Amino acid sequence: MKDENKVQEENLDRARYSDAELEEFKQIILEKLDKAMKDYDQLKKSIQYLDGNDIQDTSPTFKMFEEGASNLSKEETGKLAERQEKFIKHLKDALIRIENKTYGICRETGKLIPKERLRAVPHATLSVDAKVNEKNKKPLL
Repeated sequence: MKDENKVQEENLDRARYSDAELEEFKQIILEKLDKAMKDYDQLKKSIQYLDGNDIQDTSPTFKMFEEGASNLSKEETGKLAERQEKFIKHLKDALIRIENKTYGICRETGKLIPKERLRAVPHATLSVDAKVNEKNKKPLL
């Protein structure tokens, strides 16, 4: 275990990931991007079709409840769509960093982000330590 940790530390002292490693990450990102785009399209369609239930022939009270629920559902779906759109942008930005060969370099420390983190969060720009430090620096409101 000590030897494995030592090798991992030495690997993180490198300037960047190899082209083969970058290609591996690119494939992970492309798969996530494809799924994210499909999910985003589904959310957009969902927002467009939320008014699909016709409430013309129901009583005014039920119509009001139905419209309120529809608006709430649209808001929630809209927020999900915004988050998905932001996620897609982060994934596309990660692809640009791969092309620039700067992918996987922590923007705070300048060291390589561990592969395990990048496999779990392929759009990460901070190492776990830098992320924790960032959260600790933010004032609580």
